[in-house]
Amino acid sequence: QGQLVESGGGSVQSGGSLRLSCAAPEYYNDYCMGWFRQAPGKEREAVAVIDSDGSISYADSVKGRFTISRDNAKNTLYLQMNSLKPDDTAMYYCAAEDDYCSGSWSLAGFYNFWGQGTQVTVSS
Repeated sequence: QGQLVESGGGSVQSGGSLRLSCAAPEYYNDYCMGWFRQAPGKEREAVAVIDSDGSISYADSVKGRFTISRDNAKNTLYLQMNSLKPDDTAMYYCAAEDDYCSGSWSLAGFYNFWGQGTQVTVSS
């Protein structure tokens, strides 16, 4: 299976913005794809997911601040993050599953394909 490759992480001050990208093989266009994050000492948690039909779900903690999107022509998944807070500091991972997103979208175990992660650090 082809790799998922994240980019776009970095260090910003509170209130700043970043856009994460996840490059994927073309056949991932039919997959459920999402973003997860994991802070030191914490479990990996779901951030947002987008299905092959464009339907989207967000974690409550990021609603109104983060926007997930996918560009199938570029085989790329995005996460636009605005109004960043120190609590958003984490390693961010792209995830994919060869299925429709379901009620299990927020569970890390639902996804079989993962990127290596990109670090996001937000300072106060």
